[in-house]
Amino acid sequence: MGTVIIYANGACSGNPGQGGWAARILDEDHKDKDPMCGTVPNTTNNRMELMGVIKALEQLKEVSEVELYSDSKYVIDGLRKGWAEDWKKNEWVKNDGKYAKNADLWEQLLKLCEKRAVHPNWIHQEGGNTYHAECNAVAKECSKRRGETWERVF
Repeated sequence: MGTVIIYANGACSGNPGQGGWAARILDEDHKDKDPMCGTVPNTTNNRMELMGVIKALEQLKEVSEVELYSDSKYVIDGLRKGWAEDWKKNEWVKNDGKYAKNADLWEQLLKLCEKRAVHPNWIHQEGGNTYHAECNAVAKECSKRRGETWERVF
């Protein structure tokens, strides 16, 4: 498999609160797989945004390129502008001297990105993309599940 497209999203019922993530993978022929999703108690929206991307990338075995779409500026800018790489080089300390949040998830994401070329693309939350809208709805629905960690992947 060469290039795939990933749409990922996260949501939180309260921030922090019950979180949900969702992702959709389309293969190089634009054949899509069922959406994957999950929920985590007592988390934040940014953690769920990262988790959607991580869980999708974990499913890819022999993929050389990924077009990643997310409405999270935190995730997209963290990758595209090299913020996460800089934080990692500085032992997870940002330019302002504060520790970068979610270093554990950023570490996972950067490791997954080493295996393939990931092209991060910001997508407007209400841009009308069917796959993105679906991920948004599924992530929100997952964030309503209470008191458990749960996930569905393929």
